[in-house]
Amino acid sequence: MCGPEVMASVRQQVRQGRAVDRRRFIGGAGAIAAAGALGPLRGLTQGATPIATPLAGGRTISFESVVNLSHSLTPESPVWPNRPPFQVEAATTVAVEGFYANMLTYHEHVGTHIDAPAHFVDGGDPVDAIAPERLVAPLVVLDVTAQAEADEDYAVSVDDILAWESEYGPLPDGAFVAFTSGWDARFSDAEAFVNLDAEGVQHYPGFAPDAAVFLIEQRSIVGIGTDTLSQDPGNSTDFGTHVAILGAGLYGIEGAANLGEVPASGATVIVGAPNHAGGSGGPARLLALV
Repeated sequence: MCGPEVMASVRQQVRQGRAVDRRRFIGGAGAIAAAGALGPLRGLTQGATPIATPLAGGRTISFESVVNLSHSLTPESPVWPNRPPFQVEAATTVAVEGFYANMLTYHEHVGTHIDAPAHFVDGGDPVDAIAPERLVAPLVVLDVTAQAEADEDYAVSVDDILAWESEYGPLPDGAFVAFTSGWDARFSDAEAFVNLDAEGVQHYPGFAPDAAVFLIEQRSIVGIGTDTLSQDPGNSTDFGTHVAILGAGLYGIEGAANLGEVPASGATVIVGAPNHAGGSGGPARLLALV
């Protein structure tokens, strides 16, 4: 687990504009290879109709259902305090121009979205530089709904990860580790989702920084995901989880939907990340193949 000296080192490297060396955290595990990230994908079928789609090395994927893990993005979608809302304006219409298109204006970190390393690391990888094979991964879902009901500021812990492993076995290599807290049910009510108190402090669950660093040091993951507004608990003042995850060259997903509808183990996530050059992140479409 992470001690104060580990977090201090991470923060120092981030302040100096240097990406954290992941090899220091994960030892000999190295970078996640495409074969490792796609290892669990076998034989493509949808329902009872087999559809063969070969992947690298002749592999195919197989699933029985697809679960949408993203909220629809609207002008009413929750945003970080004092950030502008998503805006959509009709640019052309079928009735007048013969085709329909909109003009979109939005902050990169709105709705269900991805945080690239560049979001917190000066010189870190932008969203378009995230390797495509890292956007398809075994999906691990930690269920902390009971804890979140008891404590709005709940920080997902190393113990939560170990409890998952005691039931389902070791985290798969190249996993995307997310939690479901039930907070996604609040998404249609921006005020309840952001949950500001009288002092302007946000309150919702997130990953504890030491749990994030445990995943970096002791396990092999591609990123983490939350069904809340941030990787960190809402009342965080130092964003330690952001610093650790993005500083290690991984990515985070915030504002995911329907994680409670997928199994804790065995599904595959596809992260439809945006691809604009130099982006710090952006709205994303997440799909779970079950």
